Amino acid sequence: MSAASEKIRVLTGITTTGTPHLGNYVGAIKPAIEASQDPGVQSYYFLADLHALIKCQDPRRVQESRLEIAATWMALGLDTDNAIFYRQSDIPEIPELTWMLTCVCAKGLMNRAHAYKAAVAENEAAGNQDPDKGITMGLFGYPVLMAADILMFNANRVPVGRDQIQHIEMARDMAGRFNHLYKGQYFTLPEAVVDQKVEVLGGLDGRKMSKSYNNTIPLFVSEKKLQKLVRKIKTNSLEPGEPKDPDTCTLFQIYSAFATAEETAAMREEYVGGIGWGEAKNRVFEYLNDHLREPRERYQALLEDPGHIEQVLLKGAERARAEAAPLMDRLRQAAGLGRFV
Repeated sequence: MSAASEKIRVLTGITTTGTPHLGNYVGAIKPAIEASQDPGVQSYYFLADLHALIKCQDPRRVQESRLEIAATWMALGLDTDNAIFYRQSDIPEIPELTWMLTCVCAKGLMNRAHAYKAAVAENEAAGNQDPDKGITMGLFGYPVLMAADILMFNANRVPVGRDQIQHIEMARDMAGRFNHLYKGQYFTLPEAVVDQKVEVLGGLDGRKMSKSYNNTIPLFVSEKKLQKLVRKIKTNSLEPGEPKDPDTCTLFQIYSAFATAEETAAMREEYVGGIGWGEAKNRVFEYLNDHLREPRERYQALLEDPGHIEQVLLKGAERARAEAAPLMDRLRQAAGLGRFV
């Protein structure tokens, strides 16, 4: 057995429909990049651009987002020598595996998928006679594509939010069904990993930072724009000198997500001592700006050199296909689709 195959395999997909923001960094990118540097882990990170087509039919946006997200991860220190970093659409074995899994997946399982049920409920609430109005087969079947992403590389662990646990369970169901039907141990049953410590950052309005709320702070906006956005973060009407509660303050939460334990403790004391909101916002802006200055410069340089990003992704795809192609040969043989000679 090779050293690579003895490593724990961890797989993460990044949907390419938006621009990464501070919440993405704290909740997903930072822990994933740290994992990419662990020699005991074989990490797979992919741009989920086939998934993006489910939600976005604007080709320019998908193309821009793929470039921005690849540049973001690389600028923040993703170890592309250890981790395998690739575009989903560069691995033709994934759509082929998706079809094989579709043929063993019960439709009833897909009927229970949260995203599909939510879309049906929305139609019913709107009084549409057709509960499936506007629902594509992409939306209906995307848990199968997600299962193919995971099973193609026999990932042991898949870091997800709570809302995605169901999809990992579905992937386990499909893997077990395929193994049973074709009488072999073709797929490892993946485990969902939900990090209880992962922080969910608040946005400009105090709600969860999310594109859908239009309350995000993009990671690599200009210094001037970053300052403007930090100043827009919602605070209460307490005057300078009045004690403030750091535990209910979005500004403090954002600061503490980036600062050290000592710096966070010192800022907490400032809150108790009645720091003014203007001063607190200046302090948070300066800290974020210092923290993001070098990655921002690397990011801009990468955007200006898309050829380098392309080379990195193609190298990652080559490494990914070195695993995917032999597995697909084995699966074709198992399903009766092998060559005659």
